[in-house]
Amino acid sequence: MFNRQDYVYQSSDPKGDEGFGKVFAIVICFVFFLGAVQVAYETVSGWYQNFMQWSSETLAFLAGLWPF
Repeated sequence: MFNRQDYVYQSSDPKGDEGFGKVFAIVICFVFFLGAVQVAYETVSGWYQNFMQWSSETLAFLAGLWPF
């Protein structure tokens, strides 16, 4: 009925795809790095808080035993 031709534009850019893959991999590695830093920070922060609580309780206990 209509004399119309459909055109399909296909572009294959292997360098562009390779660049996108590299950028995407760098972003994923950076997110994993931030996750590892967060886990390390929370672990050290927890150790510090537990140590401070233990030392304050120990000092309170020893102060109770010290004769005044």
